[in-house]
Amino acid sequence: MNASAKKSALWLPPLLAGACIVAIWYAAIAIFNIPTYLLPAPHQVLHALWREQASLFPALLRTGGSALAGFSTAVMGGAVVALALASSRWLKAALYPWVLIIQMVPVVVMVPIFVIWFHAGLPSITAIAFVISFFPILASTTLGLVSTDRGQLELFTVLQASKAQEIFLLRLPSALPYFLSGVKIAATLAPIGAISGEFLAGTTPDSLGYLLLIYRSDPGKMPEVFAIAFVACALGFLFVGGVKLLSWWLLRHWHESERSGE
Repeated sequence: MNASAKKSALWLPPLLAGACIVAIWYAAIAIFNIPTYLLPAPHQVLHALWREQASLFPALLRTGGSALAGFSTAVMGGAVVALALASSRWLKAALYPWVLIIQMVPVVVMVPIFVIWFHAGLPSITAIAFVISFFPILASTTLGLVSTDRGQLELFTVLQASKAQEIFLLRLPSALPYFLSGVKIAATLAPIGAISGEFLAGTTPDSLGYLLLIYRSDPGKMPEVFAIAFVACALGFLFVGGVKLLSWWLLRHWHESERSGE
């Protein structure tokens, strides 16, 4: 199969599925006579995107900045905490159950706490994006660090490698695919956390959450609400695409997940 055929095989199924979804969307509106204030047509959403671009683009940048701040902090914090937990069996046994308990607390419950601690606005929004991104990275990275091949660990023991050599030369490279898997999950959640924070924790002006509050109060603005959903999806794709590119660059020469083109 030549390069052009491979590209067609990659892009054609999603395009066909997207066309089917749009066709079903239009058909549902026509068959059930759904009004615009409940479900706008796709062309109305596109028109709203074009009409509100002067507001949506700055909002995308502001929300994206909040999501990126929380996400990048979660990446660093999750990796460091996972390394600490994996370095000590006692520490992992003592703290990991509490990490899981904290993860189960709904974000909507944490919002008032963050507002009290950090005040409404950007600090609370960044904190929410951090929390929602932190736990997938921590869980995946910890799993990778403690799942190192036992035979390789025994070889390092026979060679009398130090604890630092075991961690940095064996455990960390072995855990890299796990870490990147957690980062991919966090990349999808960070924009959601930022928008939820803007919506619940005191919005900042010219953000997607701020516009959502404005548009949802007017039934005639339902196309704009869908436009915000579209922009939020695009922001998530940017985050995931960046992580996917990093994953390919780091793993392409030695890990099957990238060598096989998955």
